[in-house]
Amino acid sequence: MVMRTILAALMVIAVAAPAAAKKSEINKSFFGGVAIEGTDPVAYFTEGRPIEGSKDFAHNWKGAEWRFTSAVNRDAFKADPGRYAPRFGGYCAFAVSRGYTASIDPEAWSIVGGRLYLNYSKSVKRQWQEDIPGNIALGERNWPKVLDD
Repeated sequence: MVMRTILAALMVIAVAAPAAAKKSEINKSFFGGVAIEGTDPVAYFTEGRPIEGSKDFAHNWKGAEWRFTSAVNRDAFKADPGRYAPRFGGYCAFAVSRGYTASIDPEAWSIVGGRLYLNYSKSVKRQWQEDIPGNIALGERNWPKVLDD
């Protein structure tokens, strides 16, 4: 009987704790805290494509480990993270425009107005692109309130 009571209490805590916790400002892995699935955010701007970063060129910013393909990219990010970090903390831009967060596919990306936006998938990216200015405006209105959900 005591064991059942303890298990029931643990279940309540396990269910309630995540609901009360605020989401991280940066979309990062649960284990290791790696931002945007380890993709080098600077490479989107310099190479025009997503490239997997390396642990050898890592930098911690806003509670996440950001990975880069080179010391040059890491140092560029360190000097001006606001220029290179994806908008909406690297969460899916379309999801944020709709009032929630979602993970991303590093291959589903856009640079608009000098800012990097990531999406859940290429098909979601196409939906986001149907009204980029409107979706950005909605995302700006929803950010960072979506982290409280």
